[in-house]
Amino acid sequence: MPASLTLADFRADLGALLHQEADEVDLAESPLDAGLDSLRMVALTEQWRERGVSVTFVELAECTSFAQWWQLLSDRQEADRADG
Repeated sequence: MPASLTLADFRADLGALLHQEADEVDLAESPLDAGLDSLRMVALTEQWRERGVSVTFVELAECTSFAQWWQLLSDRQEADRADG
């Protein structure tokens, strides 16, 4: 099983696509306002799925902030661990 996705990993992944340092990523910001297009969102979805997080592009697209993304990813990881 791949290592869990941490908040630091999440911020680093976003920062890489936004051309920012991880600690500069504003979690309250909307992904669309931050400049993430659908292709980059699909790439992130695939990257996180490879890390073992069962999330879809549609689920991410329904969220209006990076904080909501992180909540979704953390909840999903927790549920996946519980399902074992």
